[in-house]
Amino acid sequence: MGDSPNSTPAPPNSLGKRPHRHRHRHDKQRSTKKQKLLLSSETETCIRIQSIKPDSTRTFCSYTRKQRQHRIRTKSRSQRKWTYSQHHLSNYKDRVVIVSYNILGVENSTKHPELYRDVPPKYLDWEYRKKILCKEVKGYQPSILCFQEVDHFDDLNEILGKDGFRGVYKARGGETCDGCAIFWKPELFTLLHEENIEFERFGLRNNVAQFCVLKMNQDPPFAEATEQRSSRATTSRSLLVGNTHVLYNPKRGDIKLGQMRVLLEKAYELSQEWGCIPTVITGDLNSLPQSAMYQFLASSKLHIHEHDRKEISGQIIPSTYTAYRSPHYMTRHFKNRWTDEEIMLATGSKRSCVKHHLNLCSAYAEVPGSSNVRDEIGEPLATSYHSLFSGTVDYIWHTLDLVPVKVLETLPMHALEKTGGLPSKEWGSDHLAVVCELAFTDEGLEQD
Repeated sequence: MGDSPNSTPAPPNSLGKRPHRHRHRHDKQRSTKKQKLLLSSETETCIRIQSIKPDSTRTFCSYTRKQRQHRIRTKSRSQRKWTYSQHHLSNYKDRVVIVSYNILGVENSTKHPELYRDVPPKYLDWEYRKKILCKEVKGYQPSILCFQEVDHFDDLNEILGKDGFRGVYKARGGETCDGCAIFWKPELFTLLHEENIEFERFGLRNNVAQFCVLKMNQDPPFAEATEQRSSRATTSRSLLVGNTHVLYNPKRGDIKLGQMRVLLEKAYELSQEWGCIPTVITGDLNSLPQSAMYQFLASSKLHIHEHDRKEISGQIIPSTYTAYRSPHYMTRHFKNRWTDEEIMLATGSKRSCVKHHLNLCSAYAEVPGSSNVRDEIGEPLATSYHSLFSGTVDYIWHTLDLVPVKVLETLPMHALEKTGGLPSKEWGSDHLAVVCELAFTDEGLEQD
């Protein structure tokens, strides 16, 4: 389940009524000035939530003029803002907006009341949560949605289907009833291939992962008629999207690492099979940014004997410990050493080094942000927030043939603390969605 809650937004600004025309001139001026300040603040917040793109840029997202005008008129419902890359990316025309979101399974929310002791019952009710969850993600104008802890797929499919989304679902095995789901819009993408992983077949518990190979449709309905297409008319792009929810148990670093190893092996295999296409890996990895698991993803290899088995995910190490690059962390004495069986589960062999062949970057770490919402590595301070946990476990990783244009910041810690824990009135899960816009570089073009 999600050992992480979501963040809460600050209440929207509200404009005061116009002062009566017969009031004292001084009162009128003061009221007018206040109105202007509030209007300026509201407009700035709303504009920052827009996808700003040149006319020549094709962003494959749910976006219409009517929706854009509606968002400008609507007051901001949160403190979340876009942060843009500092690099010049105007030459990268084709883009996708990807959302990864642990939406909190209904069964998990009822089985673990200790995580939500300060949350009013009405905010845990699925009938309430499903509406604000879908409203929230639609506001990000997404191209692709990746959900975890899905145990009411039909409800999501019905609501999002009305907005033109199509989805696929993979449930976990055993007694659990949640799983993962990927949604996309058929008007923007064609599904070329779908594949799933059941980790229990590898002796790695009943978690699952799913993959979709999506091909971009060349002329989306909202493309500008005057757009300079040139070579675009004879090229197309495909994308491999992976989605997973890694085992929660903080003590089973061998299982966690094994699941990620199997997932990355399959992702590389599918990427090669479909022509070395760009790859995105999303999900709740139940691992902190300072952990050995994060190191494995970022550096493509890990020597497991350099890490305590129970600390692979970083969940049971004090939050004040230094990043994985620290030599003190790498050389200290380990209490929980590895057995031969655990090495086999983690690495898939008797060797103590585990590797993968994807060159991955974290979208958030690639776009510098404020220390109010980011840690020293560049990841959000918290993508999950409830009574017993606060930290980052949700990620969007991508290969080097994609580059992040912008990321949606999470909430500052003081804003999260004011909520008393998630879900809340405005946030439908105990996690926050991680969202980014990725652009295709010139590599990876397919010729029709």
